[in-house]
Amino acid sequence: MKVGITLPQFRDDADAALGAARRAESLGIDGVFVFDHLWPIGQPGRPSLSSGPLLGALAASTSTIHLGTLVARIGLLPDEVLLDVLFGLDGLSSGRLIAGIGTGDKLSQEENKAYGIPYERAEIRRERLESVAFAVVGAGIPVWIGGGRPEMVALARAAGAAVNVWQVGTEKVEPLAAQGVEVTWGGPVGDTVEEAVATLAAVSGAGATWAVCAWPESLEVVAEAATAVA
Repeated sequence: MKVGITLPQFRDDADAALGAARRAESLGIDGVFVFDHLWPIGQPGRPSLSSGPLLGALAASTSTIHLGTLVARIGLLPDEVLLDVLFGLDGLSSGRLIAGIGTGDKLSQEENKAYGIPYERAEIRRERLESVAFAVVGAGIPVWIGGGRPEMVALARAAGAAVNVWQVGTEKVEPLAAQGVEVTWGGPVGDTVEEAVATLAAVSGAGATWAVCAWPESLEVVAEAATAVA
């Protein structure tokens, strides 16, 4: 199982995120991931670095580590623009991009409304997601479909993509992996090496191919735990 981290992007500048990515790469962590939010969920007064420009800067600042969206939300950009962004980032990073994409949900609905971006019905967002997913997979870029609902699992299987689940227990991971679909997991892993080892071992044992750790207190803890589990 590969191990990644999310980055500290809810800031006014990118210095912390860029520094964390370079440090993660030096420690042997497999990937760094960014959210696609206009503000932290439920906190409209706080800043958020835009995922596309941040990933472009990360592509220029690193050389081996995987870079990913977790997840790029359908509807924030026109589909054609989103595809151009993803294709461009994959080129800039020399094929290191992992394109996590999803439809968003009620927790992110207020972001759309605040900026006058239509929040379409769920079935329309799923149709758009399917079109984007097939195009990105067709370009040879790994795709993670956000959410473990049956319709998302079916979409991922049809497109040849993985399913990404966030902050769920292994009892949710195991049935998905048993269906023959690739499963990637994300969430907090704990602040100590012992806690992180236990979490990562459980997720790996449940069948996940990736674990993306929510921005940790210590990158060294994540790196040590990942080595122990591997």
